[in-house]
Amino acid sequence: MKFLTFTDLHEDNVVIKELVKRISKPDIDFVICCGDISNFGSGLKYNLKKLNSIGKKIYIIPGNHEENSVLDNALVGFSNCINFDCQAVELGNYILLGYGSNGFSQEDAEFRKISRNWYGKYNGKKIIFVTHGPAFGSKLDLLDKHHVGNKDYRNFIERIKPKLVISGHLHETIGVMDKINDVKYVNPGWEGMVVELN
Repeated sequence: MKFLTFTDLHEDNVVIKELVKRISKPDIDFVICCGDISNFGSGLKYNLKKLNSIGKKIYIIPGNHEENSVLDNALVGFSNCINFDCQAVELGNYILLGYGSNGFSQEDAEFRKISRNWYGKYNGKKIIFVTHGPAFGSKLDLLDKHHVGNKDYRNFIERIKPKLVISGHLHETIGVMDKINDVKYVNPGWEGMVVELN
């Protein structure tokens, strides 16, 4: 299974063209976007149209630049683009879990409720966990010597032990890779990152 993941595109027309070109190659099975595909909604339809035209599944969560309702409305008519916020998607022998958010909160009661349900259903499965904002306590949430990520995401990662965690939001940590315990964790950035999983 080989996919491209990206985040924080923010209406960049040059980068979207390069992404479309890479995604169109036959080795990419699907795409995961960690949010902020637009600039507070501007450019959202344009980018979705470009991605949808490739003919592959594009799994998207909202970032702090897209409200869920705005993203859902923009997705109408784009059958290849799927909002998987607060959803579980089966991809082969993997489960894709997505949680979009504002990216700024260190605690999230709504996520705690959803994650308890996910843990009950998917513990022991191969999981790809995708959030907009980063989890607490890694290189991906380190700003000016302070960790600014979400502690509830961190607790969930430690409990369920996904195969991979992907997030964005912090432009300062674009392209950074780290581990939480033994779990691989990446911020793929707007230019994207190709990931292959067995």
